[in-house]
Amino acid sequence: MSSMSATAKKNLMLFGGRAHPELVEQVAKHLDVTVTPQSVYSFANGEIFVRFEESVRGCDAFVVQSHSAPINDQIMEHLIMVDALKRASAKRITVVMPFWGYARQDKKHRGREPISARLIADMFKVAGADRIMTVDLHTAQIQGFFDGPVDHLFALPVLADYVKRTYADADLAVVSPDSGRVRLAERWADTLGGTPLAFIHKTRDPRKPNEAVANRVVGEIQGRTCVVIDDMIDTGGTVVKTVEALLAEGAADVIVAATHGVLSGPAPERLANCGAREVIFTDTLPIPQEKRFPKMTVLSIAPLLARAIHEVFDDGSVTSLFDGNA
Repeated sequence: MSSMSATAKKNLMLFGGRAHPELVEQVAKHLDVTVTPQSVYSFANGEIFVRFEESVRGCDAFVVQSHSAPINDQIMEHLIMVDALKRASAKRITVVMPFWGYARQDKKHRGREPISARLIADMFKVAGADRIMTVDLHTAQIQGFFDGPVDHLFALPVLADYVKRTYADADLAVVSPDSGRVRLAERWADTLGGTPLAFIHKTRDPRKPNEAVANRVVGEIQGRTCVVIDDMIDTGGTVVKTVEALLAEGAADVIVAATHGVLSGPAPERLANCGAREVIFTDTLPIPQEKRFPKMTVLSIAPLLARAIHEVFDDGSVTSLFDGNA
C-alpha cells in the first residue's frame, strides 16, 4: 500500500486571555464548549509566559482577548498565545479581538506619524493568525490592513434592539457625534424605523488627542429623545459636549449608545453627570464595578461573538448574521 487515507475531522477549541475572562466564559457557554486550560503568568520584569495544557494539534483555534488597559500587555499576551498555537500545530488560528487596539491610529494626519492599526495587523499575521474577528472598527478600511479574512461584526443589532424595546413610546432622533459617523447613524435610523437624523459639527486638533469642540447641531431634534451613537468612548469629553449641545438646542432627552467603553480617567464621572438619561455599552471591553454608575447599562456581546465563531467553524456565512449587510 503506497498511500494512506483518513477522514478529516474538525475540532473547535476556545482560548482566552486574562484581560476579560468573564466574556470568554460567556462565549464558551453559548458555544457549549469549555475554555482550554492554560498556564499563564508574568515574570517579575513583565515578560509573559503561556502554555496550553491540552494538545491543540489540528484544531480550529479561536483566541479571545480584549485589548483593554494596560493595552500593550494585553496585545502582547494575545500575540504570545497565537505564537504558542502556531508552534503547537493548530490547523487554523482565528484571533478574536472584540476591540482592535490602536484602531484610532489608522492613517497619517501629518508627516512622520505611524499607522499603528496596520502594525497590529502585521504583528498578528507574523505571529501566525489566519483570520481576525473584531467588533465595530473605528474605520472600516482597517479590514484591509490584515492579509487574510477579517470578520467585521456590528454591535448595532444588540444596541438598537435594546433601545427599541426600552424607548418604544419615545419620539426618537439619531445623532452622530461628528460627520464621520453619519453612515452609521443612517443605519441606526433605518433599524429604529426611519427616525430623523442629526449630527454635531465639531472641530478637532490632531495634535491634541481626546479634545474636540462641539460647534452646533445640524438637524431637527427639538422635543425629541436623541440617541447619540459612537464606536467608542474614551475620556468622555466629546460625548459630554454633544449631550450639552443637544439639550441646549431643545432635545427632550438624550441617550448615549456606544460599542466600546474604554472609559479612561475622568470618563465615568463625566458621563454620570453629563445630563444623559442613559449610557449604553456592550462588554467588548471589561467595565469594572468602580467605573459603573446608576445610569449605565452594559449589554452582552457574547451571543454575537459565539454565533460568528460558529459560522466560521462551520464554513458558514458571517454576513448572514447582519441580513447580508456585513
